[in-house]
Amino acid sequence: MAATQASKRVCIDVGGTFTDCLVLDESGELTKFKASTTPKDPSAGFIRAIEKAARYYKLSLGGFLGTVDILIHGTTLATNTLLTGRGAKTAMLTTKNFRDILEIRRGIKPVDVSLYNIFIPPNRPLVPRSRRIGIEERTLYTGEITTPLNEQQVAESVKKLSKDGVESLAVCFLHSYKNPQNERRAAAIAREVAPDMYITTSSESLSMWREFERFNTTVVGAYVGPTVTNYLNTLKKRLKEGGFDGALLMMLANGLVQPVDQCINRAVYLLDSGPAAAPSGAIYLGKLTGHENLISVDMGGTSFDVCQIKAGQIPTTTERWDGEQRIAIKMVDMETLGAGGGSIATIDALGLMKVGPQSAGADPGPACYGAGALPTVTDADVLLGYIPHDYFLGGEIRLDPELAKKAMRAVADPLGLDPIQAAEAVFKSVNAGMADKITEVSTKRGHDVRDFVLVAGGGGGPTHAGFIADMLGMPTVVIPSVAALFSAFGMFAMDPGEDYARSFVARTAKLDIDAMNQLYDEMEKEARESFRAIGVPSKDITLKRTADMRYVGQFHEVETLVPGGKLTRKHLDAAVASFSREHEMLYTFGMPWQPVEILSLRLKAIAAKAPFRLQKIEKGSKDPRTALKRRRKCRFDGKDVETPVYDGDKIRAGHVLNGPAIVEETTMTVVVPKGYRCKVDDFKNYILTRQ
Repeated sequence: MAATQASKRVCIDVGGTFTDCLVLDESGELTKFKASTTPKDPSAGFIRAIEKAARYYKLSLGGFLGTVDILIHGTTLATNTLLTGRGAKTAMLTTKNFRDILEIRRGIKPVDVSLYNIFIPPNRPLVPRSRRIGIEERTLYTGEITTPLNEQQVAESVKKLSKDGVESLAVCFLHSYKNPQNERRAAAIAREVAPDMYITTSSESLSMWREFERFNTTVVGAYVGPTVTNYLNTLKKRLKEGGFDGALLMMLANGLVQPVDQCINRAVYLLDSGPAAAPSGAIYLGKLTGHENLISVDMGGTSFDVCQIKAGQIPTTTERWDGEQRIAIKMVDMETLGAGGGSIATIDALGLMKVGPQSAGADPGPACYGAGALPTVTDADVLLGYIPHDYFLGGEIRLDPELAKKAMRAVADPLGLDPIQAAEAVFKSVNAGMADKITEVSTKRGHDVRDFVLVAGGGGGPTHAGFIADMLGMPTVVIPSVAALFSAFGMFAMDPGEDYARSFVARTAKLDIDAMNQLYDEMEKEARESFRAIGVPSKDITLKRTADMRYVGQFHEVETLVPGGKLTRKHLDAAVASFSREHEMLYTFGMPWQPVEILSLRLKAIAAKAPFRLQKIEKGSKDPRTALKRRRKCRFDGKDVETPVYDGDKIRAGHVLNGPAIVEETTMTVVVPKGYRCKVDDFKNYILTRQ
């Protein structure tokens, strides 16, 4: 999907505090823009960010949008809707006598509660039992329909649900992954009876076996669906009215992108949209700096996202839990902490300070912005001297240290501290929480965090990353010039594409290879048709086959590469041998004598991304004095230190900054703590090395 001549490509990430816009112009240069997020109508902040870009290029909004051929968009709207409990009033139609699958959920206890805690409140599904309706129908695991769909019962149930104010409906029937006929007919009836209701089916959300996982994933999609769909429709309308005639692609949870119209009835795939792009950006930077083992972090206004990347491969998972909700679609395997620039510091019932997960977001924002009154991490950064009050976003937003100090007294006074000491406590506390989250994805999984390079993104990442790395003993930190728009940058670095999956349960020794070939052929045909709809010819598509395999008797499976083309017994035996090697690499042992079974077949279809590059900057000497802007009193280890502050516009390749030091860029502030030395490379990456 290479950009056409004299056209631009735009990536926009709507976060909790800021909306980031990154433009790739005709020369291949990337230009950065930020605007405040508008929580009540995110499309307003989206358009404001584009208007900024239009002014930069001296064009009207319509004139600028007319030059954009592809717009890639990521948003945390679906995730925030789920986590805050602000989703739609949702109902569920399911096979008669199976409406309690959501409640039973395989007897799984909450994942974040001790197994020994018997005083656990019962799980509360997103759909209460009164709105889970059993429908007469039955499909066997073979795909045979033994009980036809009771269409009258479907129509009557949907009429009643509509009268009760239900906004969204999940249709989840047994074995619909094998034969979706009854689900599709029930959805069609529901749309006739209640045309304004959001309706999704389990066969289109997750065409896989395991009823609880499929049903719950579908319900999550239905719960966030109306909010996401209303936003996307509003955005499409605004863009069309503004003169945009290109392709609008959405960032998906699996690290790929897809046309917006294909996402309308599959809102669950927009969970983690935006943050899922950051690891792709980290891999691009890793190649530039010569590193394969990376820990990608993205600290925004409301959250801190972490992903461990080994040997340049982005990990994915189908074992995701968001709070109490099981989500079984393929997603980038990353962990999220409620810690960002807007995270609020409070004193709990025990008199201890806690930072997050509540956030001031964009409205009202941190106290230093002028509208908020609660102490946040950004307020602490300002009081400690790390963030300039007079050059935030290049001076576009003027911060008020006195308002930050006033707000900080809410935690300072109960602890008997002055506001500066309290700010330092807030700063150290949030850093410790983020360091613990990195440990969770590395050390607790058997990896030495010191063997990895920390790639820091997000508006707050460049300010905090050096301190986090110091806590963990990590020797190297890479802070790119595009760190403040890290997820938007990652969208340029990733591939347009989509994941497909089919259930196929069989032992490898006696499976039907013809049936296996047929399923792969069906997925490949579907992929080609999907790409053809956005103008990508088959010759430009790369198809990657995998299968979920496990030793007979195991609970978890391993995704294993499968050759392309028509499969034979020889190909299958090679895939089984590959599975054993992969199993040994992951778990340090293999059991080649044990029979192997396949549970699922998967296909990843990707198209080539448009070429882009980070611009090289002018070379300079090691001495950074020509970039010195001023000196400012900053707090390091409980002491005030007169710290050199450098102008990001005057930084040159080869400059070496010894900590403590600060670089003020238009969209971010890089803090080099004591004990670290920062070298600037040819692409204006700030590379911090522990001394």
